[in-house]
Amino acid sequence: MLRILPSRSEIRAARSELKRRGLSFMPSFSERLFMRWGHSNGLHMGDPIKSWDVLMTAKFLDEHLPKDSPIVDIGAYCSEIVPILDRMGFSSLTGIDLNPRVKEMPGSARVHYEVGDFLRTTFPDARFTAITAISVIEHGFNMKGLLKEMSRLLRPGGLFIFSCDYWPEKIDTSGIKMFDMDWRIFSEKEMRDFLGQSRTYGFVPHGAVDYSPGNRTIDCMGKQYTFAWGALEKKINSPDMGA
Repeated sequence: MLRILPSRSEIRAARSELKRRGLSFMPSFSERLFMRWGHSNGLHMGDPIKSWDVLMTAKFLDEHLPKDSPIVDIGAYCSEIVPILDRMGFSSLTGIDLNPRVKEMPGSARVHYEVGDFLRTTFPDARFTAITAISVIEHGFNMKGLLKEMSRLLRPGGLFIFSCDYWPEKIDTSGIKMFDMDWRIFSEKEMRDFLGQSRTYGFVPHGAVDYSPGNRTIDCMGKQYTFAWGALEKKINSPDMGA
C-alpha cells in the first residue's frame, strides 16, 4: 500500500481527530512557550505536520493487529506513535533511537526504549509483528541496510509501515543536512525503486499503490513537497527470497 497526502486540510483533520480521541501528545500552546523560554526540560513531543501519517499508522495497526502484537518504532525519539499505541492498549511496544533521551519518553514503565542504531539492532531475528518509521527513512537513507534489517526483524506476515517526504519529480536536497544526516525527498522513480527492491527482501505492498501527487503541502528548508505513507508485508515465500 502506498498513499500520498492530498492536501493540508488532511493534516488539520487528523490532528483534530487525535485530540478528540485523547491520543495527541503534543504540548499545548502555553506549554510550548514555557519550553521555548527555557522553563522546562520536558520533551517536545510530536509535530503538528506529522498528524496525517501518525493517525494513518495508528488506525492501520488497530485494524490489522491484536493488541499484544510486538511492535517496534525506529527513530522513536519524540515521535508520538509509540505513546499513542500505548494509550490505545498495545502492550508489547519497543522504541529505538540514537538519542539517549528516548528513555525519557512517555510510558517508559510499560514501553521498552533502547538507545541504538536501527540499522544494526541487537534484537533477535523475527522479533516483531510490525515496525513503524514515521518520517525516518529519508534521513541518511540506506536502502539495502534498511530493508535487510527490517526483513530480519519481522516475522512472516509482519508489517513495515513508513512515512517519508515525497514529490513525483526529483527535488534536489544535496548539501542539506537534517539530524546531521543527508536528507532525501523521494521522487516517484526513487519510491518505485524502493518498493521494487523491497521484494528482494521478501516484502510486497499491503494493498494498492498510488503514486499520484496531491498538493505541495509541506514547505521546509526552502523545498515544497508532500508526504507518502506506505505499508509493506513480509511474505514467507517471496519469489525473490526462495522458500
